[in-house]
Parts: sequence; structure tokens; C-alpha cells
Amino acid sequence: MCSTDSNGRRQFANLILFSEIQIMLASFRHSIADTRLFRGLYRFIYTRNSDINQFVMENTEIVSDNTLTPEIRLSLFTPKCRFWQARPDTWPFSDPYWAIYWPGGQALSRYLLDNPEVSRGKKVLDLGSGCGASAIAAKMCSAAHVVANDIDTVAAVAIQLNCEFNNLEPIPCVTDNLIGSEPEHWDLILLGDMFYDEDLADSLHTWLQMCIKVHNTQVYIGDPGRAEFENHRIKNFIKLLAQYTLPESVREENYGLTSSTVWLYKPDV
Repeated sequence: MCSTDSNGRRQFANLILFSEIQIMLASFRHSIADTRLFRGLYRFIYTRNSDINQFVMENTEIVSDNTLTPEIRLSLFTPKCRFWQARPDTWPFSDPYWAIYWPGGQALSRYLLDNPEVSRGKKVLDLGSGCGASAIAAKMCSAAHVVANDIDTVAAVAIQLNCEFNNLEPIPCVTDNLIGSEPEHWDLILLGDMFYDEDLADSLHTWLQMCIKVHNTQVYIGDPGRAEFENHRIKNFIKLLAQYTLPESVREENYGLTSSTVWLYKPDV
């Protein structure tokens, strides 16, 4: 991955500054009445963080083929990228989960594109957004307002770049951990590949129940059949919506998983 030269240290320092600004914006966003002003602030921040933008662009490849959503272009890790085979300790930031288009997110994004009425005119939260594909799919389907949420500030940069690659205005990205927070009035919450840890699954189950109870939020889950999801009690509260066969390259990158499924989460609240 990246050597610890002066350029790498400068990029890391910029990321720290970026994190602080993101936190400030996240706390400020509730008091902004003019959405255009909010989007303008984000555009300003991402422009000022050109070093991080450049780092992401230099170390990823823009991909659309060999996924379930060829309509969406994403900046991802591929075998052509220098970090594909490099030592993890040479990457200067947190683990780049945003650089992989995970199979649950692929299925969820495909489902949104195939069923645009699900997000059309809705206020949508893409929780654990990663590369931002599901948020982008919702935006492409005329959602009224879309917010991406990922605790990795580099993911926030990547999501904005991916919006540009798809000729979309920047999607606001909140980097607070929203799980367990006071629920906002979301019409739709999207979760792709979030059930990879038992404790996290428990926290999500509790918080999503609250969101549904307080605001009657609809919750859609994309998951390829990970054990933490298949063996969790949440399976008692979901309805199968669609299942997709994964492209061969996606299967190889995900230990032979052959398909990915979209579920509607309907707990008895």
C-alpha cells in the first residue's frame, strides 16, 4: 500500500482536518433550512480536500462492468490497483471497506433500480454506505432526499467522487455512528452488508425496531447469506423480496458466495 513519506503524512493530516469538519457539519446539519446551502458547504469541503480526492482516484479504478448494476460507475479496488496485493499496514487510513462493492449492496442497489417506486419521492438513509452505491441508486430513482452514513471519513470522499462519476449532485454524507441514536424521520433506511458481526446485528435489530415504531420507516436489507445474519433472530422478522445470482468475479472475491438477497424488515412493533 502507501509508504510513510512526507506526502503520505500530509494526506493523513488533511484527513484529520477533514474529519473535524465533517463532525462540525454533522452537528450543524439539523439547523440548516436551506438544502442548497448545505450542499454548497459539502462541495466546498470536498474541493478543499483535493489531496484525498487525488489519493482515492490514483489508487482505485472506475468500475461498472462485472457487477449487478452496470448503470452505476464506482471507484473501487481491482487487481490493477497497487493496494490490491500490498501489505495492509502500508495503507495510511482506516480499512478501505468503501473500495469494495460488497454483494449485499449490489443486490440492494439492483433492487432499487428495478423498482424505482421504492425510493421515489422518499427521504432515504443509506446506513453503512461504503462506496455509496445504494444511495446513488436511490438518487437515480428520484428520491426526494438522500443521506449516506459511514463512519469512515475517506468513504465520505469516495461517495462524493462516485456521485460525480454518475453525473449526480453530491449526496450529503454523515460520519456519526447513527446506530442507537434518536431516530430521525426517514421514509426508507437501506442496509447493505451490515450484518457481519453478532453484536452489531443486535444493535441494528434494536435501533431499527425503534425507527419503525416511531416513524413507520421502511427498512430494506441486502445480504449474501452471512452466518451472522442467517443465524440471527432478525430472520424471524423479514420478508424475501428478491434474490440475484452474483457475477463470477464477485463470487471469487467473496469466498464463493453465489447469490445475494434483498429483504424487507417487518418486526412486530
